[in-house]
Amino acid sequence: MKFGTLYAYWTNEWSGDYLHYAKKVADLGFDILEISAGDLLTMSDGEIDALKALAKELEIAISSNIGPPKRYDVASSDPATRRAGIGFLTDIMERMDRLDSRSLVGVMYTYWPNDFTDLDKPAQWARGVESVKEMGKTAQALGITMGLEVVNRFETLLLNTAEEGVRFCQEVDNPNVKLLLDTFHMNIEEDSIPDAIRKAGSMLSAIHVGEGNRKIPGQGHLPWAEIGRALRDIDFTGNVVMEPFVLKGGTVGSDIKVWRDLSNGSTPQEMDHAIKAGLNVLRTNFLS
Repeated sequence: MKFGTLYAYWTNEWSGDYLHYAKKVADLGFDILEISAGDLLTMSDGEIDALKALAKELEIAISSNIGPPKRYDVASSDPATRRAGIGFLTDIMERMDRLDSRSLVGVMYTYWPNDFTDLDKPAQWARGVESVKEMGKTAQALGITMGLEVVNRFETLLLNTAEEGVRFCQEVDNPNVKLLLDTFHMNIEEDSIPDAIRKAGSMLSAIHVGEGNRKIPGQGHLPWAEIGRALRDIDFTGNVVMEPFVLKGGTVGSDIKVWRDLSNGSTPQEMDHAIKAGLNVLRTNFLS
């Protein structure tokens, strides 16, 4: 397993100085920096090349995370919207190829967060499968793994459980299209987090980790030893990426619904210390 974190732990906006965060996560002992994939479309070739070079120097990987807006909904009933969404995600994967980022994760089978104006789940499911089949061809050609993120009922109606995610991926039937499970979402939807991981099995390409209130692993009630045992049971060797959201305000606070300071007024140095402690919790529970 390789361990990483999303840059947004340190900010409340869906963008950042990735050269800065790459150095930070490497200094803290992480193997992976997860960035906002949409930023790759606004970064120049030179900026992408600089990040690629720095990541290589620091010996860290870059994973890319996306929650497409509604205008890029690949499960939309509007063919033009679906085409726009497929184009959007294809363009991202081409930029990822330049960066040598080989993991794209997120709600790529529809849009995020969902506004639930269309509740015809079977129709959306079918359109989403067809769109992901098409995008999967690009992923396979570029050597990118798409990790479709299973999220809770308040954020989408399509993939809420590991069982649904496995079934969706089986219908897509592409070795480069797999699942991402998230302990925050599993804590809401699954009867058992470890059993959901075992259900995903070889379909699981990556996992997001955080407590049930979005805090750093080890600061809440989730059974990290049992989660680690389940990952070892399926011989998981993918990315384990922390996704803590503790700062209120900004677009991140609004989208994730962080209405109070979950860092308890921590200084930047204290936040670094806390997430490094969380990394130790994961390594202790997942690797032994």
